Amino acid sequence: MSPKTSYRTVLSFALVWAMFQTGCRPELSEESPAAGARSIHARVLTVDTHCDTAFRLLDGTWDISARHEPGQRASGQIDLPRMAEGGLDAEFFAVFVGQEERTEEGYEKAKESALQTLEAIRAMCAKYPNLVGLALTPDDAYRLEKEGRRAAFIGMENGYPVGKTLSNLEEYYKLGVRYVTLCHSEDNDICDSSTDRQDPEDRGLSEFGREVVAACNRLGMMVDVSHASDKSFYDILKVTRAPIIASHSSCRAICDSPRNLSDDMIRALAANGGVIQICFLSDYVRTPKPNPEREKAFRELRAKYGARRDIRDEATRKKAREEYEALNEKYPREKATVSELVDHIEHVIELVGVDSVGIGTDFDG
Repeated sequence: MSPKTSYRTVLSFALVWAMFQTGCRPELSEESPAAGARSIHARVLTVDTHCDTAFRLLDGTWDISARHEPGQRASGQIDLPRMAEGGLDAEFFAVFVGQEERTEEGYEKAKESALQTLEAIRAMCAKYPNLVGLALTPDDAYRLEKEGRRAAFIGMENGYPVGKTLSNLEEYYKLGVRYVTLCHSEDNDICDSSTDRQDPEDRGLSEFGREVVAACNRLGMMVDVSHASDKSFYDILKVTRAPIIASHSSCRAICDSPRNLSDDMIRALAANGGVIQICFLSDYVRTPKPNPEREKAFRELRAKYGARRDIRDEATRKKAREEYEALNEKYPREKATVSELVDHIEHVIELVGVDSVGIGTDFDG
């Protein structure tokens, strides 16, 4: 077995072992590379830098302390028992707020939503202190791992709740937020997004965005460039005084999505001391096969409802979301394989080395 083949086998097994929601536990020979991977996985602190499970905490009927059977939508992809089974020691729970109107009313609602999700994450830690604890530093995560508990870090996905008020960042930091994804799927006041359909012009990082990056550097809050446009990415690198991360992105050279990072971007990120955390979502791991029927159905849905941020009525918004989910069930995309996921990790290692790659699953996203 060549060193590269052996390494790939070990890495593939480590990922399968970490993807605990499958419930598979193959019998392994102690001499196998997979056994070595299992040994390493048991020794190191395993961190996932992005999941969207926090929205489930807002639902009073869902219990993160219970083990949910995989494969069912209501189960979710993360709960505390499955984290323990899979050896996932630390998780960054995302405080996600979708992009809406950039108005004072919009900022107020975004902040209210962010604070509700933050409180839900903190309440989880208070409710199940024997299972999980809030982590504010790496030392917290190591301590919690030694105590047999999961470490819950907090990231904020989309800088929209910052509004135009830098003091909001400090408030979120004090509540536990340790990174901020500057934008999401649409442009905001901080920077342009890689996927804004309504405004394809890429203006990059705004003047206010420069202030946000500086404030993050001062606070010790990581700047996350996942979802940011190419110009935003390079603008951020020019002004940051600390390493940045891509909390849940993959390699554009393998899967040509604007959400992924090009080789040049990965090199620049590594030179900055940053890390790309490979996203597990199939659309960013493998290039989706053309499906004219699916594409037509989604075009019609977008034409029917317009942009989500323009839907003012909550009942209409809910109906649009339900129709979107129904179309995803009717026209499912083929899921990426573990081998294809490993291709992205190997690509980064070959490009810039192992110190610049991690995992950011985007579970429940």
